[in-house]
Amino acid sequence: MGFLSMSGVSTGLATTAPGIPIGKWFKSFLWWATRSICSWCDWCFGLVSLLIGLAVLATIPVLQFLTLGYLLESGGRIARSGRLRNGFIGIRQTSRIGSIALGTWLLLWPARFVSDVWYTSRLVDPDSLETARWRLLLVVLTTVILIQICWAWYRGGKLRHFFWPAPLRLKRELFRRGKYVRCRDAVWEFFASLRLGYYFYLGWRGFVGAVIWLFFPLLLFVGATLLPQPAGFFAGFVSVVLLIFVFSHLPFLQIHFAVEGKIAAMFEVQRIRQLSRRSPLTFSFALTVTLLFALPLYLLKIELTPKEVFVLPSLIFVAFIFPARLLTGWALSRAYRHQKDRHLVFRWMSRILGIAVVAAYILFVFFTRYTSWHGHWSLLEQHAFMVPVPF
Repeated sequence: MGFLSMSGVSTGLATTAPGIPIGKWFKSFLWWATRSICSWCDWCFGLVSLLIGLAVLATIPVLQFLTLGYLLESGGRIARSGRLRNGFIGIRQTSRIGSIALGTWLLLWPARFVSDVWYTSRLVDPDSLETARWRLLLVVLTTVILIQICWAWYRGGKLRHFFWPAPLRLKRELFRRGKYVRCRDAVWEFFASLRLGYYFYLGWRGFVGAVIWLFFPLLLFVGATLLPQPAGFFAGFVSVVLLIFVFSHLPFLQIHFAVEGKIAAMFEVQRIRQLSRRSPLTFSFALTVTLLFALPLYLLKIELTPKEVFVLPSLIFVAFIFPARLLTGWALSRAYRHQKDRHLVFRWMSRILGIAVVAAYILFVFFTRYTSWHGHWSLLEQHAFMVPVPF
């Protein structure tokens, strides 16, 4: 009886369950896996392009504020939402910019090679038939490559667009009207989505606020090495006390300013102290990482950076300080969510640890004046808080 019932159930399942073709399911899964892998690779490529772009901008005067503004906004978004992924802003846009730059650079390589051969042939025998052929080939090849580059840019600038001309689509686009208007609107919308003006203004205000906090203590810090005794000792003691206070609060004040959007938020010390009591250990951890990640760049300031690798110090800065800004935003987000102060033991542990870390950082920075290319005045270059460029 049981056997008959079980066989009946299995027969019913076999007849009522919808049959799913294995081939169709496998194709759907393969398509999904391919799209996921391509999307992940595009995101990683966008992140690398973002870091390189921020590093390049950090080496250009005035445009440096774009880098600082982006770092502040990244930390501010994490502080508002509590989600780490919100700190990676514009990854898809930077991926497109990176693919345009890389695709254009790769596509120009054949023309560069032919140009070198033609130049060498002209040096050997400028009036030979071989030189004339290489020149003709260079002109034709350059024209074709420039057309392909413009066509790839028009289609969106993805990396595959540079290596596949899509002749059928080109034929259709040649006879369509309104190409200029569509291209103009797409370019305008893309640059508007980057919000460059917003990041510049945010970075400029964040820089001004940091300068207001740091200028007088750092000036005393420099004076401690230049003034005669006992004035130098007094200036050094006062500067260390002030810098411990400033360094302990400034990273969180900058992200708090990015959250509020008001320059007055850069000076709400009581608000930061209130938030630190709600999440003391995360504040100490974020402060430690911020100051620790600022140290590697000092090693590159021992000698003047050669022109060939002028981006390297800024690239190292962005690679270290960007995670520190994200971590600072995460610490603030936890404090925003908690409504009660933590136990007094944890608060004092955090406070003592923070003072020790800041004091060690100040001691390290003080001795960098003997190794830095700019000597005493290198003490004013606080790249952990201001414009991320050491020169």
